[in-house]
Amino acid sequence: MGGELAILVPGGTGQLGTELARTGLAGGASVEAPGSAELNVAEVNSVLASVAGFAERARGEGRHPVVINAAAYTAVDAAEQDEAAAFAVNADGPRVLAAACAAHRVPLLHVSTDYVFDGTASEPYEPDDQVRPTSAYGRTKLAGEQAVLRSGARAWVVRTSWVYGGTGQNFVRTMVRLAGERAELSVVDDQRGAPTWAADLAAGLVELAEWVVGGHPPEAAVLHCTNGGATTWYEFARAIFSELGTDPDRVRPCGTADFPRPAARPAYSVLSAAAWQDAGLTPPRPWREALTAFFVAHGEQLRGGTSDR
Repeated sequence: MGGELAILVPGGTGQLGTELARTGLAGGASVEAPGSAELNVAEVNSVLASVAGFAERARGEGRHPVVINAAAYTAVDAAEQDEAAAFAVNADGPRVLAAACAAHRVPLLHVSTDYVFDGTASEPYEPDDQVRPTSAYGRTKLAGEQAVLRSGARAWVVRTSWVYGGTGQNFVRTMVRLAGERAELSVVDDQRGAPTWAADLAAGLVELAEWVVGGHPPEAAVLHCTNGGATTWYEFARAIFSELGTDPDRVRPCGTADFPRPAARPAYSVLSAAAWQDAGLTPPRPWREALTAFFVAHGEQLRGGTSDR
């Protein structure tokens, strides 16, 4: 099925976009993965021209075009000071992208976040649970979801959480750096979620794209895709140290109140995979297995002591 796909990935040079390009190409799809310099979702003309050209090229090659939107403003704390900038990328961008997809009859998969929930739950959030974001980032991502779903495009929203990968800024890479700089460090132990390797998320999104063009699209318009299980940032950090071969007891637990940040973080943001599995899609592996696989793939680079750690 993958060989019939053509995938356009706005945000294609980020940690998820990079994995989407790799996964799509490995499956035989043609992939265009422009970064923001080539396709800025906050610029209307750029979006309209990019989607139109992509759809024409894909159909000219006899392929089924699909857009997977990995572009996002993810500076959670900075968004508190400049919500307009976050809104331009996270809400207006998807709105225009969805309109372009509708006009050219291109399905759209839009990636969203656990931050649309307020974090007061005690069991995994289902896609149709009440959304109540508590941060500017969460509000702008929710606005993006709503714009996509109201656009008239054939569109699906896929929420995920705690994403990390071999490129960009993320928790795993930060912990690796700090392991080489500090004898001990404190990490919050009262926020719970599901770490998700970008490669596994990308595999799920490409599988969903294949189902959509293959005539078996999920009935649910909103789905959740994360690695399985749940943990805290503290437990996640200890697992990272273990993978590095260093003493996990160097990581000490602390509370959110010990590290006040401009943006509120959900205390509980575990996302239920039930709708994903009910649609017949492959559930990603448990988060701990994924972390080990990540270090098999990237450990040499991460442990190399280079500036790219």
